Amino acid sequence: MSVTKERKQELVGEFGRDAKDTGSPEVQISILTTRIAEMTGHLQTHKKDFSSRRGLLRMVSRRRRLLDYVKRKSPQLYLDLLRRLEIRK
Repeated sequence: MSVTKERKQELVGEFGRDAKDTGSPEVQISILTTRIAEMTGHLQTHKKDFSSRRGLLRMVSRRRRLLDYVKRKSPQLYLDLLRRLEIRK
């Protein structure tokens, strides 16, 4: 159910500023987006799993806050992230 170590390394390589960059907002947003996609698939199968739904809502709001931060700091990077992650806004 969680993102594998290999998938996280791919995301860090793709979105990070260097190979060991795991804390930048871009990497955190990409990892959260992957987790949100997995959780959405889980909830489509298990419609009555309300505790997982609550976790999904927490992840979505955390990603929203990180995206708002990136938008304040670098609007062009924000638009690039939305396009690359296929997040609609």
